[in-house]
Amino acid sequence: MPVRYNSDLAEHHAVRTAAGLFDLSHMAEIVVIGPEAAEALDYALAGKLSAIAVGQAKYSLLLAREGGIVDDLVVYRTGDDRFIVVANASNREVAARELLERTSPFDCEAYDESDDIALIAIQGPKSFEILSQVPGIDVPGLSELKYYWSTPGRFGDHELLVARTGYTGEDGFELYVAPDAAAALWAAIAETGAGSGLVPAGLASRDTLRLEAGMPLYGHELGLTTFPVQAGLGRVVALSKPGDFVGRSAVEAGPPAAARMLVGLVSEGKRAGRADYLVFDGETEVGIVTSGALSPTLAVPIAMAYVRPESSGVGTELHIDVRGSRVAASVVALPFYKKPE
Repeated sequence: MPVRYNSDLAEHHAVRTAAGLFDLSHMAEIVVIGPEAAEALDYALAGKLSAIAVGQAKYSLLLAREGGIVDDLVVYRTGDDRFIVVANASNREVAARELLERTSPFDCEAYDESDDIALIAIQGPKSFEILSQVPGIDVPGLSELKYYWSTPGRFGDHELLVARTGYTGEDGFELYVAPDAAAALWAAIAETGAGSGLVPAGLASRDTLRLEAGMPLYGHELGLTTFPVQAGLGRVVALSKPGDFVGRSAVEAGPPAAARMLVGLVSEGKRAGRADYLVFDGETEVGIVTSGALSPTLAVPIAMAYVRPESSGVGTELHIDVRGSRVAASVVALPFYKKPE
């Protein structure tokens, strides 16, 4: 995935006002299939995957036995006994290995299908308008498709899975297709959307978009030393589901009482806190920035940071050490940005 095609800012603003086209083919796709696939994923993951309907998608977590986060992922149920688990590219090997191991006692099979799937995303308020006009795409259920649902379709002679999911805070779609059809699909969408303001968008704009939307990134807000509750993801863990699942006892015990909590920070001026910058409450170091940028949409510096519980309340006045200067910052509720209704 390119860092940028042209301008970070132009690509960011295009997604907020029109549409952006992302090549996400680096993401990992692991198929779990078989009579006990649903039960296997209930054990392997933090969520209750057996409860989702065919066509539905669910955000979930792959937990370590010690309660930390191995990866965050999206699971699509594409059949009664078939699921596609989409993991981060950097965690492909560990996610595939863990899912294979954890599902092995069940009557199902898990296998890595990443090399046989390309993924293209179109994100932005005009994404439906554009996608519905692309020649060669036939998706009968597109107009009725709800957020976090998927539906099958075709692009020419190729099967297509279209999901109304994304990582930008905007409406949009993710399209799963065979690699040998990906270039033609990309070109068709790009040509159709050019007159509506669609542009190809890269990794830099995707990062500022997800940051504005308060969406965590593995390796920044999420990791093996982070419990879901610290990242504001306690709701993702289905403690009410019956039976055991990997990480259950550790999550029930919870992190230490003084464990840092993820917060949003809005700073004064134009100097943004960046990853690994320290956060202070008075003269006391209370946390560290995990992601930060000058928000292209809001035109103020924003950041996510882990801070001590006593400094995490909304409205708390803190300071970020930005290259030796203390910059005032206020704790705010996440997300920083919500798309207009």
